[in-house]
Amino acid sequence: MSKTLVAYFSASGTTAKAAKSLADAANADLYEIRPAVPYTQADLNWMDKKSRSSVEMNDKSSRPALADKDANIGAYDTILLGFPIWWYVAPTIINSFLESYDFSGKKIVLFATSGGSGFGKAVDGLKGSVEADTVITEGRILNGSFSASELKAWVDTL
Repeated sequence: MSKTLVAYFSASGTTAKAAKSLADAANADLYEIRPAVPYTQADLNWMDKKSRSSVEMNDKSSRPALADKDANIGAYDTILLGFPIWWYVAPTIINSFLESYDFSGKKIVLFATSGGSGFGKAVDGLKGSVEADTVITEGRILNGSFSASELKAWVDTL
């Protein structure tokens, strides 16, 4: 039987809410990707070119440090990976996460929250951070409220 993990990064709590609902609906384990240094509101001010998030996103090689590296990735076949969309891609902490584990042979399905954009180039921006035999696919934008049955129906299509 396939085992599923919902791993997520949430800067403001929005993605965390979606991830928890998704994990419940999918009967999956839940893992929070946490930065070693939490983001402040000032860090997330995308209007400020000197804010932490702006600096990180303008540097494609940026890899924010993780608070821990204790996810048991080897125990899972499928990883539902969630994050807020930043600048039409995944935040670079997602690359940090992917580069910290061996995802060989795994299927990673993305989900995201967004203030208005779609996935943009998120898949392309993450493929170089995993092994060649790892499958990364675009999943769904999970803005707003979804019923458990809607989320389960989506997960069942994966």
